[in-house]
Amino acid sequence: MLKRLLHSALIVLASLAPAAAYETKARAAWVYDLTTQTVLLEKEADVPLPPASMSKLMTLNMLFEALRAGTVSMDTQFPVSTRAKSMGGSTMFLNEMDRPTVEDLIHGIIINSGNDACVVVAEGLAGSEETFAQKMTERAHTLGMTNSTFKNSSGWPADGHRMSLHDLGLLATRLITEFPEYYPYFGMTGFNYEGRAPANANNRNPLLSLGVGADGLKTGHTQEAGYGLVGSAEQNGRRIVFVISGLTSEAERRQEAEALTNWAFRQFVLRTVATGGTRLAEAEVHMGAESTVGLVVKEDLRLLLPALALSQEGIKAEAVYNGPISAPITAGQVLGELVLDLPDMPDVRVPLVAETDVPVGGFGKHLAVAAGALMARVSGS
Repeated sequence: MLKRLLHSALIVLASLAPAAAYETKARAAWVYDLTTQTVLLEKEADVPLPPASMSKLMTLNMLFEALRAGTVSMDTQFPVSTRAKSMGGSTMFLNEMDRPTVEDLIHGIIINSGNDACVVVAEGLAGSEETFAQKMTERAHTLGMTNSTFKNSSGWPADGHRMSLHDLGLLATRLITEFPEYYPYFGMTGFNYEGRAPANANNRNPLLSLGVGADGLKTGHTQEAGYGLVGSAEQNGRRIVFVISGLTSEAERRQEAEALTNWAFRQFVLRTVATGGTRLAEAEVHMGAESTVGLVVKEDLRLLLPALALSQEGIKAEAVYNGPISAPITAGQVLGELVLDLPDMPDVRVPLVAETDVPVGGFGKHLAVAAGALMARVSGS
């Protein structure tokens, strides 16, 4: 029998209502609460689009992985080819006489958006940019970024060079969580290699100076892609990651990025809705020393919830299990799940575990259970 029980401890959710929907000006968008792993907004997020310089994040991922593997170090120097020197657009202004270090190139890619720096990294790690692009695509697919195909290391316009905004968001999340030792580079605001390019020395991320907790990641712009941004910000213990693309100007990108950041932090609140070890429901036990066992969550359950009480429809919570459950039962054993139906957001499903051990009952207990079942049949006849 499928049992569904709503425990009164969760009625605090009843007055919470959906957050106001956000209508973004971006052609495509993806907004994610990293702290609770909750997608807050999706718009054309799985459509492969020209990513422009935002795809430089994948070049950085490959470089960070090489650093992690010990293939290179921060002091490793790479040569600069004529091909790298000839790159147009945003550059570090490298030439063939330079031997930039890996750390120089990280600065140059993040802060200067250096197309030349990307080619130097590609050739230094894989021998050629074409081979490196193939490796980028293969690695992206193994990481779950299946809507990504790379034709170069820099995001320079090329037929078939595509990433979805969802993939860019996954990549940003990976850089934040897997490489915390390198992530602070994304928040740096200035770098000028050998003093050559003061006009290109400032980080283009418009959020870094606005006091909204922003600390990354990468802007992008081409005529085909429009203006885009992969951003992240942290406030009061919550971190969000967002990607926007297809905006019409730097000003519109800045305004939309700031508005999205404020929306994500103000329209949702992080709340503990169930305390670890607190009984939320009971499940029937078959042939046990006890007739029921408490159902609990192992750890405090913190959820991102709509901030405004706009209606009384609220959030529905159910404890679901298949029962009765046969003894013996071990404390901590998964017996069911707590299902939370959140307005305008995906359902949240959390395992429910046994609160205590329930051993198999003795002969007397078995006899009492059998007698109870017999009496039930008699009284029902």
